[in-house]
Amino acid sequence: HVFTLIDKVAATDANILITGANGTGKELVARAIHRKSDRSAKPFVRVDMGALTGTLFESELFGHVKGAFTDAREDRPGRFEIASGGTLFLDEIGNLPLDLQAKILTALQNRQVIRVGSNKIREIDIRLICATNISLPDMVRGGAFRQDLLYRINTVEINIPPLRNRIDDIEPLAAHFLGIYGRKYRKEIARISNAGLEKLKRYD
Repeated sequence: HVFTLIDKVAATDANILITGANGTGKELVARAIHRKSDRSAKPFVRVDMGALTGTLFESELFGHVKGAFTDAREDRPGRFEIASGGTLFLDEIGNLPLDLQAKILTALQNRQVIRVGSNKIREIDIRLICATNISLPDMVRGGAFRQDLLYRINTVEINIPPLRNRIDDIEPLAAHFLGIYGRKYRKEIARISNAGLEKLKRYD
């Protein structure tokens, strides 16, 4: 179902919200959408929203000009500008504080950014993909997430089920990682034992 959705939405410019628990592969899905899109030759830019503090937020996303603040020694484009023509992936969008959500919404609505310390408007052309492991509708009901921003980022939602609901994926994944680490550590391990595989399948 997830692969079918990826194929359907990749050719469009629809904003995508990818939901699922940590470790389910949300960034892999985002990258797959970008690779299959008409923007594949342009940048795929990932931003971890949980790692951005309020002071870094505008400079990191919208850029800054030389002299805008103490350490601004040169003009620097933000992630929106760098991703223009390609895909901007905002990971863990649910971690974004309410006051900063308005700034993201304005940039998305106007498709424009202004670098910190400048008054020059810069046009942007991005395909937006967001990801979260938090229920954004619950956050909206609790007043922690803007409903208008949720509408803006959630044209299509792709939910990735956890691995415990995809038992058939465990064996090929285990073989894949066994190959990677076998080569890395120069160990010839042909396969995982049946008992080992069954233990993995029983682990929630």
